Amino acid sequence: MRGKLMFITGLAAGFVLGSRAGREKYEEITANAKKVWEHPTVQEAAGVAQAQANKLYSESKDKLQSSKLGEKLHTSDTTSTTSTTDSTFTEPLATSSNSKPAL
Repeated sequence: MRGKLMFITGLAAGFVLGSRAGREKYEEITANAKKVWEHPTVQEAAGVAQAQANKLYSESKDKLQSSKLGEKLHTSDTTSTTSTTDSTFTEPLATSSNSKPAL
């Protein structure tokens, strides 16, 4: 389902970016998309999907925490927070005045 949604989104974006119709067609597409998104059936389906995702997340999280791996991760998390932090990422990077920043 996620793959289909990504494909449709990419298709719509490609059409808008590649269209010679310009701003009119873009406005038409966005208006139609907004109309579909605000439709009560779509909103209901989105709410159901969100509730199912939250339920699956909670169940998976509980199962992981009650497993041996989860217990091991939990104990390693508490011990790693008391260790000293690495200052490598907190220091600013030195740059020369004539060099361009990397993108």
